[in-house]
Amino acid sequence: MNKHPTILALAISLVLASGASHAGIFSKKAKPAPPPPPEPVAVVAVAPVEPPPPPAPIPLEFSGNQKAAPLPAPMDRLQSASREVLDTVQWVAASKDNAGLPFVVVDKVNAQVYAFTPAAQLKATAPVLLGAGVGDKMLVGPDAPMSAIPPEKRITPAGRYPSKLVKDNHGKVVLLVDGPNLITMHVVAKGTPAQRRAERLASVAANDNRVSYGCINVPPAFFATVLDPDFRPKQGIVYVLPEKTTPGQMFGFQPAAVTAPATAVAAAQAPGTAAAVQAPIQAPVQAPQAPPASAGVVTSEAAAQ
Repeated sequence: MNKHPTILALAISLVLASGASHAGIFSKKAKPAPPPPPEPVAVVAVAPVEPPPPPAPIPLEFSGNQKAAPLPAPMDRLQSASREVLDTVQWVAASKDNAGLPFVVVDKVNAQVYAFTPAAQLKATAPVLLGAGVGDKMLVGPDAPMSAIPPEKRITPAGRYPSKLVKDNHGKVVLLVDGPNLITMHVVAKGTPAQRRAERLASVAANDNRVSYGCINVPPAFFATVLDPDFRPKQGIVYVLPEKTTPGQMFGFQPAAVTAPATAVAAAQAPGTAAAVQAPIQAPVQAPQAPPASAGVVTSEAAAQ
């Protein structure tokens, strides 16, 4: 029998307490709960902001006098342009049908051509000579000899034409407008003495400008200082307006409301610009077409029309 029960009990208590303490060292502690995931951040879609158009150029006015230098237009020529020209330019600007390319609009009824920057800013105007026949579609094939085409069938076809500069077989640079029909825009041809092409181009009247076989004749300075530099690097679009129907019917757009000829300028808040319209255009828009892939060579006969 142990003579010291109190001491023995105390020793046992210390051993038990020490074991419990050491057991706690090796016991696994519960991991803290992970923090809740952060709230998702709402992403707000921001519409891309288009850069402002470049400053509008001072429009130049080319006369039919081949020796006269172009002059700054005394007034915005869009204010005196026909409704058909305004409708077309507003549609091109609103729909971007020109695909970022320079473009020209040929008004056959008034024998005028209007050149625009890719931002639809008026750049220059000039008189033109056109096909002697009235109409919008070719009535003869491209292989028909010019001498066999009667005047009423010498038509400048209307339409939207991706166009580029090419050389004829004499090395002269022309703007190929309607490739399948060999219709070009070129420096006014000499023609025959009876045609009086230079005299017709220089006159202020439009009713004597129908004399070519279908090609569009322009003043030499207009071709050299406007068409050549604008269409050489990126090509461009030529819109030949119809005279038997409306541009809206031909190109597939609904004309915007126009209260005054100056609307094309005022709506865009920039001189010489037709980049805005008063109301959205709801009609379907034709998809822009790429310019012709190959330069090719046109015949001298076609280039001399």
